[in-house]
Amino acid sequence: MTDQTYCDRLVQDTPFLTGQGRLSEQQVDRIILQLNRYYPQILTNKEAEKFRNPKASLHIRLCDLLSHLQQRGERHCQEFYRALYIHAQPLHSHLPSRYTPHNSDCRELDWGIERRELSDRGPMSFLAGLGLAAGLALLLYCCPPDPKVLPGTRRVLAFSPVIIDRHASRYLLAFLADDFGGL
Repeated sequence: MTDQTYCDRLVQDTPFLTGQGRLSEQQVDRIILQLNRYYPQILTNKEAEKFRNPKASLHIRLCDLLSHLQQRGERHCQEFYRALYIHAQPLHSHLPSRYTPHNSDCRELDWGIERRELSDRGPMSFLAGLGLAAGLALLLYCCPPDPKVLPGTRRVLAFSPVIIDRHASRYLLAFLADDFGGL
């Protein structure tokens, strides 16, 4: 690590820690209990109850806890990192502050985390593309060689390369070239 303080690291790691699905409710509760019950006691009983309140959302409670620890000082932030290491070690090893380059001019991305994430389009985009590909494959597989059975299908497939990406159009044109030779 560089000469970053624990408070500086917590400021840098807060957006990562409060991200959707990073810390579960149980992990946050364990961290709060660790800060409340074990020596040195970082959180009072009243503060621990406030941060464990099930009526508030997990995101809000976690943001409040992190800002509270930043205000309290270096020792509190250090104990938070110790509790995070104990209760969420895989997450602790992927914190952005652990991958900060020694040269502040150089900004590198952590490709280890980016690899595991889906594209920003989400799973519905993937399912729509998969459904389209499966539908076209089923249509091409089940389409009989006799052009009189489904003549409208051939016309739709003939104009679909205009709409579909050029990579898919190569395969459609190759299919149609074989079929239109017999018409």
